[in-house]
Amino acid sequence: MARVGGAPYAERMSDAVAAARSVAEGLLAEALPRRWRHVQAVGHKAEEIGRILPAEDRGVLACAAWLHDVGYAPSLVDTGLHALDGARWLARSGHAPRVAALVAHHSCASFEAAERGLSEALAEFRNEQSPTTDALWFADMTTGPDGQTLNAADRLAEIRRRYGPDDVVTRFWAKAEPTLLAAIRRVEARLRQPM
Repeated sequence: MARVGGAPYAERMSDAVAAARSVAEGLLAEALPRRWRHVQAVGHKAEEIGRILPAEDRGVLACAAWLHDVGYAPSLVDTGLHALDGARWLARSGHAPRVAALVAHHSCASFEAAERGLSEALAEFRNEQSPTTDALWFADMTTGPDGQTLNAADRLAEIRRRYGPDDVVTRFWAKAEPTLLAAIRRVEARLRQPM
């Protein structure tokens, strides 16, 4: 087993995932219990589907999944773009830059940033557009607000109902849907491949 910094890599990643889970729970469980149910399901789903990624990306995916919605925590809200608010907090708090960047760009955040006039701010974080990115989007956008499994079309319909036709979230998804669905299809194809 490869050793990095004195500890086996898998052990270090397991510790990082547990720490990410704990951070998310501390920020969301009490303040936003419904959001926490969603995050728990996304985190578990990411851990499960991580098998489609190279071993070195699995822990990064799991950490980003557990942390993807921390920007909704009332104490972290700044710009109103939860992906950006969460990523900025993660960066300030010393989390891995790649995890912060995945959080910043999760689930078509660039489209929402454009709607909110925050594209330049979001560009502080690298948008890697990788299989890890796709897997994070898949885990998030096939999980409903209470942690239930949904297909992407049903998830988008649920979002539109919850936010209403005039909300910025509904507007950005009208533009982002083809990009999201392409990522979902890529992950579904990877999941069908023999391991």
